[in-house]
Amino acid sequence: MTLTWPSPAKLNLFLYITGRRADGYHELQTLFQFLNYGDEITITTRADDQINLLTTMAGVEPEKNLIVKAAKLLQCYCRDVLNLSKPLGADIHINKILPMGGGIGGGSSNAATVLIALNEHWATAISDETLAELGKKLGADVPVFVRGHAAFAEGIGEILTPATPKEKWYLVAHPGIEISTPMIFTDPQLNRNSPKRPLPALLLAPYANDCEPIARKRFREVEQLVSWLLEYAPSRLTGTGACVFSEFETQADALKVLNKAPSWVHGFVAQGVNESPLHKFRAGITRVLHQ
Repeated sequence: MTLTWPSPAKLNLFLYITGRRADGYHELQTLFQFLNYGDEITITTRADDQINLLTTMAGVEPEKNLIVKAAKLLQCYCRDVLNLSKPLGADIHINKILPMGGGIGGGSSNAATVLIALNEHWATAISDETLAELGKKLGADVPVFVRGHAAFAEGIGEILTPATPKEKWYLVAHPGIEISTPMIFTDPQLNRNSPKRPLPALLLAPYANDCEPIARKRFREVEQLVSWLLEYAPSRLTGTGACVFSEFETQADALKVLNKAPSWVHGFVAQGVNESPLHKFRAGITRVLHQ
């Protein structure tokens, strides 16, 4: 069986750092929403146990790629916990559209798509709850992609509450650089004392991102991009960057600004969606397979 699965981007509509734990991890409050835009991952089931990533990704060794890690993690779980003996192999190809180090969840989304997809290809019938627990081993953002619904995240990102923010249109722009998450979180000037607030209060307040001042201070390209976008619409950093997004009520309004962009701005327009395109696709595939 060969299928091409969506691997959608996400935005952090707001992101507040509310404290720092003794182990060095940061407590946060953030609101995740998916975009109807992202990478595509094509998977072909194999008759053996080989996991092959057929796409070369610059600067990333195959064994360190989250796609391969996710596939092998699920394979090991099926062998060691479920005691399955049938072939669990796959050839995997990715059409990589999302920028790396952009703060829009490319790697985490890829890992989640592989977990969801291989669960279908291998007919292993593992629950999303279990897949999300496995996903935690790959990255803090993987579970929200596995669960497939917009969510309010607390703790270090592992406490997820389903949310339904307005599905606006966004212009997402990339400044052409990668930003290391540890670089942002280790900056001594990062605000780590935002007050913890309930979701209803956060939804009514103006949205912000505590990581944005650090990214703008350290990277001239981010400062330049945010300053340009703010001329047209509310705009802010997503995650720890480097992507910046502006929000609009309509697709036409977003495209109008993108069409005005200077040559150094690289971006796309997409709608925020509260149900992941990955889960919509799976639902359609499941109906077809069980007809």
